[in-house]
Formats: sequence, structure tokens, C-alpha cells
Amino acid sequence: MQRPHVIVFANEKGGTGKSTTAVHVAIALEARGARVAAFDLDHRQRTMGRYLDNRMETGKRTGRELPIPRHATHDGESLARYTETLEALSQDSDFLVIDTPGRDDRFARMAAQRADTLVTPMNDSFVDFDLIGQVDPVTYKVTRPSFYAELIWDARKARAKADGSTIDWVVLRNRVQHIEARNMRRVSEALDQLAKRVGFRIIPGLGERVIYRELFPKGLTMLDAREFGEMGLAHVAARQELREMMAALALPEPALPLFA
Repeated sequence: MQRPHVIVFANEKGGTGKSTTAVHVAIALEARGARVAAFDLDHRQRTMGRYLDNRMETGKRTGRELPIPRHATHDGESLARYTETLEALSQDSDFLVIDTPGRDDRFARMAAQRADTLVTPMNDSFVDFDLIGQVDPVTYKVTRPSFYAELIWDARKARAKADGSTIDWVVLRNRVQHIEARNMRRVSEALDQLAKRVGFRIIPGLGERVIYRELFPKGLTMLDAREFGEMGLAHVAARQELREMMAALALPEPALPLFA
């Protein structure tokens, strides 16, 4: 790979598990021997940057060699710093994982145009669905794409014009609940309709589990089995979710196989 495969996690709505998913993807790739860099564009929250900083501190404190991607956080203002950091992180990297703010942001739009894989996490809710498409309130049929779908469409056109590449847009269903079956079915049907209309793939993401919030202060992930001691059923299920998500992302070599 002459340049890194760029994976951009983007959604202008917060609370979708975007940063947690981005960290898990970056570390899963690093754990399998890929050279990974991570760039946090959300200079206010810094969730991915802080997550990886916490991971470095845990490694120092415990003396363990945890797989940690090279990472940096943008200042949110400087175009020169954005460009310089992007170029520096791209050097000698197989993958560059970029986490963007949960709001409209010019650097997030620029990153979207550089994406090879663009991941939009969403919860199983029409509140989240509204970001990418609108539905009829009675029939729940898709009436039109929303502003964010149009933004990604523009990014795809710009990328194709720039270098002829195609952006693989992936809508990732995070925090899928096992209740409210009717709502889940309606959201699923609406996503299928919109996917055919604007051209994205739908894959399963990470479930709603307390363990993900508990891992943040130590910077650990579901891959760090040795740090858990005895793993419960919830841990095992979460690791399986991560395996399935990584397989569905269908990232290029040298990332595969991701798990032994």
C-alpha cells in the first residue's frame, strides 16, 4: 500500500458510539500487526485522543506492551496544522483512522473527501436516521435523503473528480436494542430503502454495554483480555460483536485476518 487506507468516522450527531468504535477499530488493526495512525479532529471533546493517552498511561503503569497507534489531536483551527499532521501520520502507515466531531466542521468535511472507508455510526432510532434520510410519519417510507447524505454524495463526487477513487460509505448500526421490535424493523426497512437510493452498506456495530464506558479511563478495549482476568459472558459477546464488525468492514490487507 503506497499510502494509508483512510478510515473516517463521521456523524454530525453525538452519542452514537463513534469515538469508541473508532478506537476499537484502530487497536484491532494495530493488534494484528498493521501500522496504524489515528487523528482526532474533535479538539473540544478529544475522546479518541484521550482514550489513547489513557491507554499509554496504563501501559506505563502496568509494564505491559499494549498495541497503541501513533496519534495526534487537531486544534480545530489551523489548516496548516491539519495538513502537516495528516501528512506526518500518513508516513509509514497502513491505516489512518480519523475521528471527527459530532457537529458540522470544515475539517470533518475535508477528511470525508479523503476517506477510503467512511463509517457513519447510528443508533437504532428515527432520531438518528433523520440525519441521513426523512420518512413519511404514517407509512415510514423514505421520502428523501437528508442533508448529511447529500454532503457525503458531494464528497464522493469531489473524490472521484480528484483521483478517480470511490468512497466506501458504511452505515454502522450501534447500540441495537433487543426490545421495541416494531421500531427496529421500521428503522431497518427504512435503512434498506435509503441504502439502495444513495449507495451505502449497512453493517452491525457494537452493542449497548456498560463495559465500554468502564474501559475508557484505562484506555482498554475488548481485545485486552489479559487485563480483565476472568471474562464473563458479556465480555465474550462484546468480543464477538467486534469480530463481526471488523469482518463486515472488509478492510484491505495487511489487516486480514484480524483475529487468530
